[in-house]
Amino acid sequence: MKNKNQLTLFPLTMIVIGLVIGMGIFRTSRDAAAAAVNPQMFFGAWIIGGIIAFCGALTYAEIGSRYPVTGGYYKIFSYAYHPSVAFAINCSILISNAASLSGVALIGSEYITPVIFPGAGAFTQTAIAITTIALFYGVNRMGLRMSSRTLNVLMLIKIAMLLVVIAAIFIPAVHNPNPIPWEGSEGLTLGAMLLAFGVALKATSFTYGGYQQTINFGGEVHRPATTVPRSIFIGIAVIVSFYLAVSYAYFKIIGLVELRDTSSIASVVAERMFGPVGSTIASVLLFVAVLAYVNVVLLSNPRVMFAMSEDGILPRSFQRKDEGRDVLTVSLTVFAAICIVVLFFADTFDKILSFVIFLDSIGMATSAATIFILRKRTRHLDNTGIYKMRMYPLLPAVFVLAYLFVGTVIAITNPEYALIGTAVFAGLLGIYFITRKYHNIPNGH
Repeated sequence: MKNKNQLTLFPLTMIVIGLVIGMGIFRTSRDAAAAAVNPQMFFGAWIIGGIIAFCGALTYAEIGSRYPVTGGYYKIFSYAYHPSVAFAINCSILISNAASLSGVALIGSEYITPVIFPGAGAFTQTAIAITTIALFYGVNRMGLRMSSRTLNVLMLIKIAMLLVVIAAIFIPAVHNPNPIPWEGSEGLTLGAMLLAFGVALKATSFTYGGYQQTINFGGEVHRPATTVPRSIFIGIAVIVSFYLAVSYAYFKIIGLVELRDTSSIASVVAERMFGPVGSTIASVLLFVAVLAYVNVVLLSNPRVMFAMSEDGILPRSFQRKDEGRDVLTVSLTVFAAICIVVLFFADTFDKILSFVIFLDSIGMATSAATIFILRKRTRHLDNTGIYKMRMYPLLPAVFVLAYLFVGTVIAITNPEYALIGTAVFAGLLGIYFITRKYHNIPNGH
């Protein structure tokens, strides 16, 4: 796909941050606290999650530098493994991303509905979530540059909200004076401790995930060999710093035991800082956070559909593009429609969380592992100015093993979601080979 290389360091860094910082930090802290058996495990899950994210960031930085193409998150599977694996994993990821977007949009509507429509029910919340998706579908139809600029504004608002939460650390008057003591973890076996840590890491991994999709923009970035790794590294550094600081703020203001049962974390913090009006302000800002997430997911995923269409796995119509605005019209429309359809069938965000993370674990581990293949096949690019990580192969190995661990924990604690995820993957593999045979297209196309 020809393009104008519109994305420079700052907007791509904002995309990295936008892909990662969604509603997770305002929600999954409760899940991490509930899973942890002591404060050390709670903070350890955030620290280890951050280290894993750095390992992944550097791995994907090199992947993006060695293979800078639009829709790279699909292309690397096809190039390194087989088109069938690329089809199955990326369709699973598209389903997972659509479910995540729909669930997050619904959560955002639950925050904002009491503010603008007091007393309204579930129907109004669903309508607001659909309107949110439709609104940013329209923004993305206006072009990559408009979508990127909108993302920059929304991300700055979201970062400002995180800074307000962090500022509470330095205001002793809003701290919890008598936090409930954490019960001891004596008597737990090593296996039980590892399982509890795995569940906590599942929550933090979801919160840290998303930056890998930046390689979808490899063909639309100015000087991708340097811009892609720099944007990922800067973005992850900002995110890890924010998450650790915000987690400490929750610890000081709410208390970790109380955090387990706190449904609206940011609203509680804001109310303690600004009084009753703080809860309303937090609800509005949380909805803004949702807008940024919806925008960036709609920006990223159609590029995967485009890449799959280029390889003949999806119909050629998915390559249709508004050249004047640099918009993938059909891919964007179809993905937005999937999000809205999923919204009607999704029950709650909590119920789809394990399913989403299990699919993501498969995608993250297998996509990061392509670096071992890419290094061998693209040796001719060494010493040509591309990004090449240090401490290879340790960093990608740590990242892959970490996500295999998270996937295993989900299979143990929520086997039904692991079975559904595995069945989805197997079914998509079957669809690939059936359709290729039906159309008499060589598998290596």
